[in-house]
Amino acid sequence: MSETISEKTQSPTVESQLWEAASQNAIRRLVRCVFAEKLLDAKALLWAENGDQAWLPLWVSRRVLHFTRLQHAPADTLLNRGVIEVIEENGVRRRLDDPAALLKEIAPALDVSSAPDGFEVLLRDVEDSMKNDVLARGYREEWSVELRHAIAGSGAGGFIDHLEKSQPTHLVAMALDQWGSLEGHPFYPTWKAKPGLSAEEISALSPEFGARVPLRIAALRRDWAYVEAMSHVADYSEWFANAFPDVWEQWSDGLLRRGRKVSDWLPMPIHGWHLENFVRREFASQIASGILDVDGPDIITIPAMSFRTMLPDTVEPQPFIKLPVAIWMTSEQRTLQAKSIHMGPRLSTLVSDILANEDLLKGSLEIFTEELGAILHDPETGDEHPGRFLSVVYREVNALARKDGLIPVTVAALLAESPLVQRPLVCELIARNSVVEKERASAFFRAYARTVIRPTLAMYLLYGIAFEAHQQNSTILFDTSGNPQKLLIRDFGDGRSFAPLFEERGYRLAPFSRKGILPTTFNDDISLVRSFVIDACFVCHLHEMALCLAEHCTIDDPWQILREETQAAFDLLRPRMLSDAFWTEERQAFLEKPWPTRSVLRMHLERYRDYRVEHQLDNPLVAAK
Repeated sequence: MSETISEKTQSPTVESQLWEAASQNAIRRLVRCVFAEKLLDAKALLWAENGDQAWLPLWVSRRVLHFTRLQHAPADTLLNRGVIEVIEENGVRRRLDDPAALLKEIAPALDVSSAPDGFEVLLRDVEDSMKNDVLARGYREEWSVELRHAIAGSGAGGFIDHLEKSQPTHLVAMALDQWGSLEGHPFYPTWKAKPGLSAEEISALSPEFGARVPLRIAALRRDWAYVEAMSHVADYSEWFANAFPDVWEQWSDGLLRRGRKVSDWLPMPIHGWHLENFVRREFASQIASGILDVDGPDIITIPAMSFRTMLPDTVEPQPFIKLPVAIWMTSEQRTLQAKSIHMGPRLSTLVSDILANEDLLKGSLEIFTEELGAILHDPETGDEHPGRFLSVVYREVNALARKDGLIPVTVAALLAESPLVQRPLVCELIARNSVVEKERASAFFRAYARTVIRPTLAMYLLYGIAFEAHQQNSTILFDTSGNPQKLLIRDFGDGRSFAPLFEERGYRLAPFSRKGILPTTFNDDISLVRSFVIDACFVCHLHEMALCLAEHCTIDDPWQILREETQAAFDLLRPRMLSDAFWTEERQAFLEKPWPTRSVLRMHLERYRDYRVEHQLDNPLVAAK
């Protein structure tokens, strides 16, 4: 679309409807988080004998919360789909129409040691999220109208079919990736918070607005850069010249015109907003002293769902560029630490080597390799800490630029509502099969669960490598009939691994260790690696897909399917695992014991005193026996 929603005038009715939807969205997220994280005791809810009404006594304030429509789903999932009222001691009822009012009522009862400003910052970020939610949904409505016209004109059978007929595969995948970026992480109560950005900046930079964003190809003195690369990359400059030939020519010609020797410098992409609002100020001394030259060419890129991973907007595919952006998003500043620079290429090498030798995984798993990373590195002190704001990771694009007929779809896009009907986009793929819908949906989900679970568990149980396989990092490759065929994983900078397992099979990985940075390679305790798999893949991905299909495709018990496919994966892998005791322990952790997951709301209220706070969810696979 050529103009942003902020440039148009909405009617008061439309705007009020968007605000109401944003408010209800925020309330749903808060309700889900406070009960899942045990900040409020779900066991204290009093349920109506028939239906989904519930009452929660707030003993501290001598009041009662009344939920008119509260759905209880597996894994301690409470979904608020109705009105919430507070009933005063004298019987007077008040409707709670916004998250601030709800939080004010429940704050005294929450089981959390909040930071002094914890509630204040939470309310500020939730309000900012709502504001941006309104902006994005207003744009989404207009974008959907344009798409419906285009799809009708092309005679396509749906949104995905329309994209396939009009664009190369890598651009189809990016269009779907941006389409799936509206909702964000399912458990973040501050899902759209970007404090400090104007409405115009948000719509110009964010993927949910179909944004196109310029990057500046600056230059960093070679002796001031630390470079980590996969073995096939002999030299940064040579690799960059092959990957971005036109940009390399402009960049090197510019350096020569400014009297600089090209071999003394390395290309350093910088996000356009980051350059103007942070780098010029915070790296002024490096610019003035000739360490950093910011006068290079610009390229136009497509921001992926993560906001700061960019794909050049070109018909011929070129590598992804992942960058730091000094913007607070979802309560964290999006830096790119030395850990990501060092470990991205190292883990990419390890996983690539395993895939080349592991027959069990060759036909079911692909990865986006992180071929090359670079970061500002003081040649005298070795300090890379300032470089968290001046760094880059390049991710190969070949997994999207396909010639085999498979369609790459980011998982979050599957759960996003179609522009054609008020149903998730995954329903469009399910409908490509000709059998009865209920049977079709069950067969689809069984194949989907197998596609995700088997390679994820194989890599973890055999090699100790945990993929962060949540909705943003996981892409599914579908055939033309809508059947899931392969799992495609990205983002290895923060990937966790358990060294004894891959070392037992003859592989090595140089770990990264820095004071103040949490490690990701472990030798003694596998539990932190296991919880990474369960949280990202089973809680944030598979459980969310099960909820979606149970609601929209009337599958009787998708968690039964998840249990059967998880059991089957364990049975398949048992002969290859190091011991029966290890097999039994891990099987119980996935199939019987509570699932650990990140306590996002608690961390926010505690102002991130600890980044590894977890809570336990009832394992939904237990009841599915």
